[in-house]
Amino acid sequence: MSNSPEPKILGKQSLASSPTRCQIIELNIGGEIFTTTLNTLKRHPGSKLAEMFSQAKPRTDSAGRIFIDRPGTYFKYILEYLRGDCVPLQNVEEVYKEAVYYDLKPLIKQLEESPQIFGELVSRKQFLDRVPNYSENIELMIRIARAEAVASRQSSVMLCVMKALEDVARCSDALSILDTSKKSVVQFGPWKAAPSILDLLDCIKMDIEAKGYKTSFQSYVPEKGFRFKANEFFYKFLFHWW
Repeated sequence: MSNSPEPKILGKQSLASSPTRCQIIELNIGGEIFTTTLNTLKRHPGSKLAEMFSQAKPRTDSAGRIFIDRPGTYFKYILEYLRGDCVPLQNVEEVYKEAVYYDLKPLIKQLEESPQIFGELVSRKQFLDRVPNYSENIELMIRIARAEAVASRQSSVMLCVMKALEDVARCSDALSILDTSKKSVVQFGPWKAAPSILDLLDCIKMDIEAKGYKTSFQSYVPEKGFRFKANEFFYKFLFHWW
């Protein structure tokens, strides 16, 4: 019979009193329970997990388990990576957020090479960074739509989307007419990048719907009495409330 001591589960005792990094640790991550070793959690020095478990008194729950106030849904993927360098192929965007939170730089780097994260960070985000005031205009659209939503099933926001500098001049007369009629127009562009006006409209729709809104867009048809030829740059963005 072996006389080697059984591994202790670290919970009510402090990390400072732990004689070995191979001790078993119970974790409560946002209400979900995980069991691993101290050695696994401290595998990547400099990460938030390694720093957390280098402290003498991490927070514990009522049962003495180490408590981390973070959703536990995707923590299993973090553990799989810490245990065996397994990079997830599913729920990549969600796991990426957790990797950033725990500051696991090697996992962050590998996830950024995945098609999902690469497309968002390198392709789409870099394009939108070249569209002047993009984020501010998204918020402006939402404010206008909400202001016009009283007793309505949907509200609309007019956009003028100008890809090239010469488009600005082509739209100036139409914008003057609309301004005189007191119609609010949110202007996007110009930008120096390959994506088209339709690509930008898709991005606007994607980012507004990511905030919980239901939207659609269509080309703007000038009302009777509005005569301008630049309507290929004008679109009506619809917010559907019910």
